[in-house]
Amino acid sequence: MKLAEIMTRDPEWIRPETSLEDAACKMRELDTGFIPVGDGDRLRGIITDRDITIRAVAEGMDTSTPVEDVMTPNVVYCFEDQDVRDAAELMAEKQIRRLVVLDRNKKLSGIISLGDICVRCGDEEMVTNTLDDISQSSILAY
Repeated sequence: MKLAEIMTRDPEWIRPETSLEDAACKMRELDTGFIPVGDGDRLRGIITDRDITIRAVAEGMDTSTPVEDVMTPNVVYCFEDQDVRDAAELMAEKQIRRLVVLDRNKKLSGIISLGDICVRCGDEEMVTNTLDDISQSSILAY
């Protein structure tokens, strides 16, 4: 099964100059903790609720700070024509629960989450193994 078959298409994204406050409001509106950051149709990074909390609030930054100051610039991504197993393996390797999906021109195409794979793929063993691998270091840390 290809990622294009199960990914969330046309995800909302924000521009690098968007304020942290506006990014947080957008996350609340969309009920998500993850938003791609881009210029035009080119991906520049991602901003997560954790980025806002750890990199901005904990450092005393103002809510007017642009997201580009705290976003994650080196985005882990996959391509829409890749197999779901490729995305699951990448999630496990990088210990992340969401991936940005690009087309072969490297334009933002969608988002794939562990939940998408779980609900839409039907491969329970792959999902269980991926979740185990993603969670492994956090379990060992406690």
